[in-house]
Amino acid sequence: MLDRLGSIRGMKACPLILSLCLFIAQFSLTAVDRPNIVFLFADDQRADTIGAHGNPHIQTPHLDSLAESGFSFLRNYCAGSYSGAVCVASRSMLMTGLHWMNLPEGNKSRSWASLPVLPAVLEKEGGYSTYIVGKWHNGLETLQAAFSNGKSVYMGGMVDHTDFVVQDYVNGELTPKRSAGGFSSTVLADAAVEFIDDADEEDPFFLFVALTAPHDTRNPPVKYREMYYSKRPPLPENFLPYHPFTNAPQVTGGRDEGLAAWPRTPEVISDQLCEYYGLITHLDEQVGRVIDAVKNGPHADNTIIIYTADHGLGMGSHGLLGKQNVYEQSMRSPLIISGPGVPAGKSSKAYSYVHDLYATVCGFAGVEAPSNIDSVDLESIMSGKKKSIHKTAFLPFQDNQRAISDGSWKLHVYPKINHTLLFDLENDPHETNNLAGSPEHQDQLQRMMGLMKEARDDYGDPDPLLVANPESKTPVYDNEKRTLDVWQPKWIRDKYFGGRERADHGSK
Repeated sequence: MLDRLGSIRGMKACPLILSLCLFIAQFSLTAVDRPNIVFLFADDQRADTIGAHGNPHIQTPHLDSLAESGFSFLRNYCAGSYSGAVCVASRSMLMTGLHWMNLPEGNKSRSWASLPVLPAVLEKEGGYSTYIVGKWHNGLETLQAAFSNGKSVYMGGMVDHTDFVVQDYVNGELTPKRSAGGFSSTVLADAAVEFIDDADEEDPFFLFVALTAPHDTRNPPVKYREMYYSKRPPLPENFLPYHPFTNAPQVTGGRDEGLAAWPRTPEVISDQLCEYYGLITHLDEQVGRVIDAVKNGPHADNTIIIYTADHGLGMGSHGLLGKQNVYEQSMRSPLIISGPGVPAGKSSKAYSYVHDLYATVCGFAGVEAPSNIDSVDLESIMSGKKKSIHKTAFLPFQDNQRAISDGSWKLHVYPKINHTLLFDLENDPHETNNLAGSPEHQDQLQRMMGLMKEARDDYGDPDPLLVANPESKTPVYDNEKRTLDVWQPKWIRDKYFGGRERADHGSK
């Protein structure tokens, strides 16, 4: 291209021809400068479930290859949640670039439709065609504010991966529901590959693929769970049969925590971990198909691939199964970025948030991000210009949990029960040894309290860290109150719920 421009500048031609040639060359350069973006968004995937990121017990060859060709952020977080449905809050933050505390009041999952949401900004300011495949958990109004077209869209949260309905999305309208006709990861990969194969080579595209795995139901195809039953991964190092205190109402009463009985037994957690890993390995295989569609097509040299997840998951850590907590395994998720201009095989332990991808995508697209967002472009980390962009990771969860980390230490505060935890993350990365009551660590405790205050002041956090009449710290675990939701297939119902009938929570 540079040689071509030099030839044009040296031409002894009429001004009209010269002007036309320069216009064509300029347009070509602009097109090259606007890469396609394929955004792969997993659901409930822990950060420690990728082989290339240090887990030798899981098979993720395609994600491993993506990490080898790209840049990995090893301390990537969902910034807490305003809801027990953490995926709703995570998607709200991603699409707006705003921390959840800065989202409009009211129903935060739907009140941001009037904001400059990421796909609409790319379309309006960057000339991108935008397309959605998969899960949308924030309501029709926000979908219409974000995208114009899509396929195999799932308008909901929970899903039986083998039996669910989808809708296509054409010019801002949803078509009638239809059976997905296959396993969720496969169906969504099919739609993504179809879009990539048919995409216009001239105009850039933003393809958002919101996968429903590895969220439960934990029912991967038989082959993929059997492979882990026969060669079991170890239990989490911070496995417990019970969580030792009431960290939030969801601990003893939420559906996520009711997916296994109390006490958690090593046998049950091992089986669920095998099923969870099976979902991820099957997902990895389907993600590989999407990556191959990019690599083997006309968009290979001009496409950025982003892989992340909305948040992590308990899976037996600290006696928890869900993500309604501020421990590392629940708030951290993987993040890999690969494509032209991205350093290959590199990584960083600098803090990043899922919602930082708003500004990062705008940066790739050459679009100016709104000035009032909380999202920070990760380019400066990937290029080596900066070692960090966030001083701390601040993780506020509803009004009942607060956590902050500086990379070496982490503080948890539970306002409803006036309880505090302090962890030395460098020596205790699994958060198992609480040092908050240790006399020799009071200076660290006060220092972390100071960092917590700074973060709370920055976001205008209105909720107190102490209450006058705290609730009991002692949890009450009642297996009779475990919730069996409508989506669980029969074999899971038989295995983990003793064959009891499904609860009446509506239709699929």
